[in-house]
Amino acid sequence: MSPVFIVVLAAVWLYLLRVLSRAKLPFWHFLLGSMGLFVILMIVLQPVLTMPLARAVSALAGVVGSLTGTFEAYFKYGIIFIQMPVGSLTLKVDFECSGIIEIMAFLCLLAFFPVYKTHEKLIVGLLGSAYIMVSNALRIVLICLASHFYGIEVYFLMHTFVGRLFFYGLSILLYFYVFTKPQIVRMKVGNFSYGKN
Repeated sequence: MSPVFIVVLAAVWLYLLRVLSRAKLPFWHFLLGSMGLFVILMIVLQPVLTMPLARAVSALAGVVGSLTGTFEAYFKYGIIFIQMPVGSLTLKVDFECSGIIEIMAFLCLLAFFPVYKTHEKLIVGLLGSAYIMVSNALRIVLICLASHFYGIEVYFLMHTFVGRLFFYGLSILLYFYVFTKPQIVRMKVGNFSYGKN
């Protein structure tokens, strides 16, 4: 994508954010801010970060594979080799399996979430991104272990349904502790507050 287009897109986005901020429309500021940042980061960073994330996820999953002797990760290529009861299977950790979409969505929501201070956002962003990477690696491990023990017949079920439900369940847990719980704890109505003032 052309750098001029990205600059124009970013300029329009920043202008609209300023308008929404001055108009005191916090919901729309949060919505446009996080969505716009997501689009810009995916255009700019996705081509650069997808392969390193895929390698990191396959390396993390490969630790379990090495310890259990059930599969091997070739993290340099983002590939996992699974020996099954009959035959073998090679998994390529690509764009969709790298976790980049989930990490970018999380960071963009966090960037415009008004509950945290800047230094808190940095810490929560780093910890949350690490949590998403580990959760994604555990999803891959689940798929690999099931395929190793039960064969190719379970691969589709594990990859398409069970693995995704497992990963999204862990993601919901993260979102609860990062977004929902702090919002409730720091909420203040009149003189009443759940958090410390």
